[in-house]
Amino acid sequence: MPVDADKPGAAELPVEESFRGPLVLRGDQRTQSSTTDQRLLDTRGQTDWVHTDPWRVLRIQSEFVEGFGSLAGLPRAVSVFGSARTPRDHPQYAQARAIGAALANEGYAVITGGGPGIMEAANRGAKDVGGQSIGLGIELPFEQGMNRYVDLGINFRYFFVRKTMFVKYSQAFICLPGGFGTLDELFESLTLVQTKKVTKFPVVLFGSEYWGGLVDWIRNTVLADGKISEKDLDLIHVTDDVDDAIKVVHDAMAAWDAAH
Repeated sequence: MPVDADKPGAAELPVEESFRGPLVLRGDQRTQSSTTDQRLLDTRGQTDWVHTDPWRVLRIQSEFVEGFGSLAGLPRAVSVFGSARTPRDHPQYAQARAIGAALANEGYAVITGGGPGIMEAANRGAKDVGGQSIGLGIELPFEQGMNRYVDLGINFRYFFVRKTMFVKYSQAFICLPGGFGTLDELFESLTLVQTKKVTKFPVVLFGSEYWGGLVDWIRNTVLADGKISEKDLDLIHVTDDVDDAIKVVHDAMAAWDAAH
């Protein structure tokens, strides 16, 4: 009869186990019929392994390494967000271009998502005055491509890696009218500032007519229902003036420098 290992003084039964790197496999998990080295050196068989989660970790790692290595030498930078659907003859395109130029004249690199519309306009404005124009693109089902005004462009597979680059290498966000992508970047940045994951990080909403309803909802519904604090409203600055937007960025940087 098998020995009951739960009884005092009982001998423990041997446990069949195998190892796969740092993993210990027992019971039904012991189904691996080949070793890691064998599978590495065996060129036959399916290529499904390149789509497995462990392999994705290496791809994610490579994107972080590429992004960090490419952007580490940037001066202070500001990310400008807005709709890719904004045509070149739209007033918002002209405003984004003016913002890009004004930021570059203040010594900031301009970072965008690298696509058309508002992103192109901001990159174009920076390039107009000889500033640094950066594009952080993303792989999408519908191809956008990197706009022609990007001097340094990086294309990412993963949104979360790209978002890390926006936050790590930007000192402020300026959001012009945009869709879900712009809203995603906006609320993620607000969350990071609110939770003090990043500090001295102004968020500017450019275009009071476009953003006014959202800000009113935040104030009259979200704040009124106790979901945020009164001071959280101070994280958002709404303006229609290019110089005012630049001043918000400049003042935040000056305050940060004074504190350090």
